[in-house]
Amino acid sequence: MQTIRWKKSTYSGDSSNCVEIAAAPATVLVRDSKDMAGPRLVLSPASWTAFLTHVAK
Repeated sequence: MQTIRWKKSTYSGDSSNCVEIAAAPATVLVRDSKDMAGPRLVLSPASWTAFLTHVAK
């Protein structure tokens, strides 16, 4: 079983009010750092790239 390695932005510092992501070969997972056991978004790498492109504008 592969271990999921969650990451958050270094801009978040010690704050727990952020989102975290985990990249896997076929998916990108997104979760709320305040509710680590809660729901997760599961995106394809293409969808994640499109999202980042949109928010970076």
